[in-house]
Amino acid sequence: MRTGQSDEFLSKTKWERFQVLIMGPVMNMLLALVLTVAVLYGGIDVPAYEDQPPVVGVVMMNSAAERADIRPGDRIVSVAQRSVKTWEEFFIAIGGRPNREVSIEILRDGKILNRRVTPDTATGQARIEYGEIGVFPNVHPHLLAISPGEPGERGGLKIGDVILAVEGKPILFHSDFREVIASHPDKPMMVSVLRDGSSLTLSVTPRHKGSIGYLGVTPVDETKSIKPSAVEAVTMSLKRNAQYAGLIFQTIWGLITRETSPKQLMGPLGIAQLSGESAQLGWMALISLMASISLNLGLLNLLPIPILDGGHIFIMALEGLARRDFSTRIKEKMLLAGFVVLMMLMVTVIYNDLTRISWIERLMPWR
Repeated sequence: MRTGQSDEFLSKTKWERFQVLIMGPVMNMLLALVLTVAVLYGGIDVPAYEDQPPVVGVVMMNSAAERADIRPGDRIVSVAQRSVKTWEEFFIAIGGRPNREVSIEILRDGKILNRRVTPDTATGQARIEYGEIGVFPNVHPHLLAISPGEPGERGGLKIGDVILAVEGKPILFHSDFREVIASHPDKPMMVSVLRDGSSLTLSVTPRHKGSIGYLGVTPVDETKSIKPSAVEAVTMSLKRNAQYAGLIFQTIWGLITRETSPKQLMGPLGIAQLSGESAQLGWMALISLMASISLNLGLLNLLPIPILDGGHIFIMALEGLARRDFSTRIKEKMLLAGFVVLMMLMVTVIYNDLTRISWIERLMPWR
């Protein structure tokens, strides 16, 4: 309600009100920028293949890529008519399209080929769904440490061994190897390794440790360390946040065009669960998550939905175009519409959060 007091919000000029409204989202984005700079300046380890061209090294059996005739050696050129130059860009592009058919261009023998692929749905941290077609770079984990007297050492494994496959199934990441070990308690398995440039196959038998198998080895993925200067950290932070912002807007547009599933959205319960998982990984992972949340809040608050800061700015812009202020009644109706949209969105994300909690999901017979 407008009282006419000189210090109240509605008594200010449109420019002054715009400055007040825009500062919240701007501070959110600045916080994301600063937190990302702090993480980068402290030094981080990233997958060695992350910034490499997406040349297919492995195609998983019975995967979406295999069904679409994508083969090892193919160079992925674009996803959904958007150029991808690195594996990181490719995984981001595919990750946002679970169960949604997408066009993928590949380069094979000097020719550009088009493939229609429907990414399978995979589940990551906090049971968040993402798309995956089953192609990966030609990477394998190596053994960083081996416990004396444990099955790994007795089976002939050595520090530095590169794990190629188990029982003929390719091992791409350390998590793959850990899963196989855990599922083979007291069961011999054939492990193919690369040692000093030569391939060999060893028979090892994980022992029981609780209810899972245990070898006594520490597999790690191939990574590279990044330790930028302060200026480089700022530049990298700007670039990363710009990429994430583009991904956020792409997701929003995908929701509007129905190319992105609402199941990918996360609410307060999901954020709390993801925060707990990130905290277990260390402070850097938690700070990175905080930066991502802050950027999301800043950008989402700029959406032209009445009741949000962006909605108020949108209404002022319409008033500027109309060269008059709207009546209180019209503004109330616009704000009510915005409130309904936000409530629908809130119900959706909370429902998504609940379905990611196993015991609650079991109470939903329709799922």
